[in-house]
Amino acid sequence: MHQARKIIHADTSYAEAFTGKSIGIAVLDTGIYPHEDFIIPSNRIAAFKDFIHHYPDCYDDNGHGTHVCGIIAGNGHQSRGLYRGMAPESHLIVGKILDSAGNGSISHILEAIRWVIKCRQAYNIRILNISVGSENTEIDEEKSILVQSVNAAWDNGITVVVAAGNNGPKRMSVTSPGISRKVITVGSSDDYKAIFLGGARIHNYSGRGPTRRMILKPDIVAPGSDIISCSPAGYTSRSGTSMATPIVSGAAAMLLSKYPDKSNEEIKRLLQSTATDLHLPRTQQGYGLLNVEKLLGKGGHGTGS
Repeated sequence: MHQARKIIHADTSYAEAFTGKSIGIAVLDTGIYPHEDFIIPSNRIAAFKDFIHHYPDCYDDNGHGTHVCGIIAGNGHQSRGLYRGMAPESHLIVGKILDSAGNGSISHILEAIRWVIKCRQAYNIRILNISVGSENTEIDEEKSILVQSVNAAWDNGITVVVAAGNNGPKRMSVTSPGISRKVITVGSSDDYKAIFLGGARIHNYSGRGPTRRMILKPDIVAPGSDIISCSPAGYTSRSGTSMATPIVSGAAAMLLSKYPDKSNEEIKRLLQSTATDLHLPRTQQGYGLLNVEKLLGKGGHGTGS
């Protein structure tokens, strides 16, 4: 939102020029509340599917999904522009896979990912945001059904952006499906700040790599602590890699606004190559902090735009 944008953007002209218009972003989370920032002046919630209770209309009985969607696509209408998301003209395809307590089953997320793949052409879904993770129990992570599912979305041309999880700072604490070698795994760049999460005060929470297969994760970091975004009651502040992830998804939508023909592989490489080195271990920061100005400035060089 506005706070995150101030940290990331050195030149706000990028925010005005590349707004994610016509880019479809799928979000699998707790749902979405029809906040003014999504529906005025026009409704940009292109599709909603409830995999929990099968209700037909948009709702969010937790608030997490609405917050994530606001970071990506809120247009700041209710706040008169104060709190605006990364790609405020993108449209959202939302699957509710988590209940009011933020819990869900693997079967729901697998069904939802299949739905996103099936709908990708109808809604021009270019990005899939999953700010959800679980501890991996598979001995061979590559064979995890959740990893295989996000890999299938990636192989269908969707840029899949997932959270590193909040189980840091221990090694190998990146949650699934963030352990996938294909997807873009996002950590928090400001997890040194103490936050309240799950009723506890924590810091250094961002999931650290490597994976059991020694894949270096995360791929990139973005602000994740005390991010202000949409809620059913207006706006609220939340923290975690769940908040960092949609910042990167929104940046990918901005890049696609400028270069609509970029592939997910190209987007991933550009995010990595333009990131700002924070001089932290690779297993903590990945390639560094998301740098939107450099990402959009470099976007057409040597990648077949």
